[in-house]
Amino acid sequence: MMGPFTRLYLFTLRLAAHRHAPRYLAGLSFAESSFFPIPPDVMLMPMALARPNMAMRFALITTVSSVLGGVLGYVLGFFAMELVEPVIVTAGYEGELQRAREWFLAYGFWVVLIAGFSPIPYKLFTIAAGGLALPLLPFVLASLVGRGSRFFLVAALVGWGGPRLEPYLKRYIDWIGWATVALLVIAYFVLMH
Repeated sequence: MMGPFTRLYLFTLRLAAHRHAPRYLAGLSFAESSFFPIPPDVMLMPMALARPNMAMRFALITTVSSVLGGVLGYVLGFFAMELVEPVIVTAGYEGELQRAREWFLAYGFWVVLIAGFSPIPYKLFTIAAGGLALPLLPFVLASLVGRGSRFFLVAALVGWGGPRLEPYLKRYIDWIGWATVALLVIAYFVLMH
């Protein structure tokens, strides 16, 4: 019986082979940075695995699209925080948004950089940065460094592993998926409480 992460992995491998895969990756990366819950890594990894020679190009597409999506989140926070905040609260992220605000006031640029690299929901930080009117240029620079570091590292590791990594990834993808979920839950409770 095939587990949920194996099905997702096989689906994204098929999608990665599609001629419009870079466009799909760009759309997912853009959306994730401002409102969509699924991180672009789930598409970047299989694409880099399927075409290791294109891994750095895929990382660049992911980074640029993600930062542009982050700018949309920033704009939403800057111009429409009163409209966006109730949606965030309804989604159950009120505490995280408040914590993001506190971190921005204390650390500014560095919060964006760390949020861009980490599994913490980046979209909360993009919206909070706009809502707090963090200067746009440092926000974009921190986003480029944080998101770029993350996506280029993922693409490099998966691209380097290439075809020899694929049988192991396919065999253990459900274990890796559930371990990632567990780590995200642990990180959530450690960082948010």
